[in-house]
Amino acid sequence: MSLQIRLIGLIALILLLSLVLGGTVACVSASHSVQTEMRSALAVGRQTVEAAIGSLEPSEHVPRDLEQIVLSFKGNRHLRVSMTADPAARAEPAVEQPVLDSVPTWLVRLIGGRPQTEQIPVAVGGRHYGSILIETDAHNEIVETWNEFGGDLLVLGLSFVAIIALVYVVIGRALRPLDRLAAGLEDIGRGNYGARIATPLPPELSKLRDSFNAMAQRLSEMNAENRRLGQRLVNLRDQERAELARDLHDEVGPFLFAINIDAANISRHVDEGQPQRIPDRVHSIVDAVTRMQKRVRQMLSRLRSVEVEEAGLGEAVGHLTQFWRRRHPGIDFEVTLDAGCESFGEPLDRTIYHIVQECLSNAVRHGRPRTVRVSIRRNRADDVAIEVTDDGRGMAEPRNLGFGLVGMRERVEALGGRLDIASAPGRGVSVSVTLPRARSTAHAEAAE
Repeated sequence: MSLQIRLIGLIALILLLSLVLGGTVACVSASHSVQTEMRSALAVGRQTVEAAIGSLEPSEHVPRDLEQIVLSFKGNRHLRVSMTADPAARAEPAVEQPVLDSVPTWLVRLIGGRPQTEQIPVAVGGRHYGSILIETDAHNEIVETWNEFGGDLLVLGLSFVAIIALVYVVIGRALRPLDRLAAGLEDIGRGNYGARIATPLPPELSKLRDSFNAMAQRLSEMNAENRRLGQRLVNLRDQERAELARDLHDEVGPFLFAINIDAANISRHVDEGQPQRIPDRVHSIVDAVTRMQKRVRQMLSRLRSVEVEEAGLGEAVGHLTQFWRRRHPGIDFEVTLDAGCESFGEPLDRTIYHIVQECLSNAVRHGRPRTVRVSIRRNRADDVAIEVTDDGRGMAEPRNLGFGLVGMRERVEALGGRLDIASAPGRGVSVSVTLPRARSTAHAEAAE
């Protein structure tokens, strides 16, 4: 259900409750008014009958005079008068018709009440002539009330419809800027980071518009930065490939060529029957292979953290901090490695080592800290928690990450982990990384 319909429904409910409350108050007031009118009419009728009976003289015309007293009430709006001794002598009230429709039964029950009666004995000159019965009839009073109440109800109903229609239009116009915001979000979702909302909006929505435009601007900048970093990554990868190709050509190629020559010479010495010259060629081949292995190992060390694989995570991190401690004796490096965190397996250890390596390098090069703390532990979920903090200058814009931190975040997210960076100018930098052990190991092995 749309927000517009919900708001209209709420307003309609409030109006309906107000209408019911007002109608209840009106019905109670009308009931009180009708009962008061009936009591007054009954009292006036009783006084009139008693006065008329008191003025009668004993004669043979008394029954006729009594009939005239009863008939004098004919056309009265609220009283029905009759004689017990002469049922034919009866005066019915005038019946009025409602202006609108017939009076609802529920309204008659609510405000009509029970008829009130008064029986007045008739005695003239010591002779009894029965009784005159006076009974109230609230029909005409109820009709009058219904005419007033029905007119007011019609006006309220029309006003109700008009208010709902007006609210529908007003809310529709008020929510129309949200449609433009939704369209802008759809453009952002399709990758159009140039989408902006420039139309004037009410003060309540202007902050939302400004936030959207700021978000779109930020996404546009991030998209441009990602493209720049992607291009830089491609260039670095191509550069690394060119360097590897050059190393293979310049360093390994000559040794392979020498081995090939020595092997050919060995074959020639065998054919010529000169076996005494073969050992020199074999030693030359062994020397070339040894040198070639050294060059290949140097190239592999640039691609993989050989120290981590050979020494283990704890010792490798210790060597790393010792490397920076020798070059920056004024910085206090503190390493905390909980029990059981000496190694998590080669793929995960290598990732943790690169994270600590990047964080230490950034802290020393940019932060000028007095203290750098490194913590590697297991959290309650048995995941690996790495935290590197320093008390250096901090970062003016923690979200504006350099290439190294971007690469670190990509590496962490690729392993299913989470990286958080907290910093403020003059308050240092805190890098927190959480790596789920099982998923991280599986992802790392799959990546290899």
